Amino acid sequence: MNMITNTIGRYFAGRFLVAAMGVFISIFMLLVLVDYIEMVRRTAGLATAPALMVAQTSLYRVPQALEKLMPFCILIGAMTCYLALSRRLELVVARAAGVSAWQFISPALFSALILGVLATIVYNPVSANLREESKRMEARMFGDASGGGVQDAAGFWINQVNADGQTIINAARSEQQGLRLTGLTVFRFDTENQFSERIEAREATLEPGRWAFKGVRIYSLDSPVVEQDTLDIATTLTPAQVRNSFSTPETVSFWQLPSYIRSSESSGFATAGYRLQYHKLIAQPFLLVAMVMLAASVSLRFFRMGGVQKMVLYGVGAGFLLYVLSKVTEDLSKAELMHPIAAAWLPVCVGGLTGFLALLYLEDG
Repeated sequence: MNMITNTIGRYFAGRFLVAAMGVFISIFMLLVLVDYIEMVRRTAGLATAPALMVAQTSLYRVPQALEKLMPFCILIGAMTCYLALSRRLELVVARAAGVSAWQFISPALFSALILGVLATIVYNPVSANLREESKRMEARMFGDASGGGVQDAAGFWINQVNADGQTIINAARSEQQGLRLTGLTVFRFDTENQFSERIEAREATLEPGRWAFKGVRIYSLDSPVVEQDTLDIATTLTPAQVRNSFSTPETVSFWQLPSYIRSSESSGFATAGYRLQYHKLIAQPFLLVAMVMLAASVSLRFFRMGGVQKMVLYGVGAGFLLYVLSKVTEDLSKAELMHPIAAAWLPVCVGGLTGFLALLYLEDG
């Protein structure tokens, strides 16, 4: 019996992995296609944007977006796997051989746990690095073109005050969590808050005690335009302060999050978002397990008993409600109304308990 169970377990685990990876790759290709079409529209007419670079940029941007959809890939993959097994009566044969529902979903649970661990410690750092590389490629493609690339509605803003007066920096694009900026416009004011000059620059890099600008053009009220290759502007900003302003928790890899949390705390910045992202990544393997349990609770019904379509809709609805719950807890945590650990683990507990109780009712009455 153990040999039969082990053989069936390996078979079910393989079927689950094939289905989950199939869903993941399908969504990945769809997102790459959509993103590539959008990038082609934005880079139309730019000589610095060859088709191969545009495609590579889209390919590097998608993994981070797809990371948020990973639980749904597991949910749909598990439902597809078990519905296919039920339609071919393989689940009937497994039950006739004395295999319970708990035994033939345990391989998928273990596989989902392993996938979640790999997603946290391998996929997340790789996707973050690829996103940074895509930003560098966007900067090379768009160059001085304003409004190019991916940015906020008003770009990125920095306001600094030192002995020389006030300096307001607006950047179209940010790389390396704000340590390198491109497409810049700088407004400088003297110590009496009177406008002094406007500076446009191709790029700027934060160095100890200064911003190093390149490709500079200076506009002032009482003198003609001055063009310079380089320009330095003094600053008291530290890399930790700039990273906290420019980087989002999703763009920081799992292995870098602890150092970001420590640096933000030492600088006096809020760390709720970083802490939430860190605990969400730790809880991610168990969230994938919860998704498998939800999928199993709505897809183990035999086709001859009918009502399969209704059960599938229940499963999709449960996944959507779990997503809404995760977004609500995320917003509460970022507003510091809920502890990050509770916000990260509450959707996992709700999804896991819901699937467990549903399976317990269906299997054991």
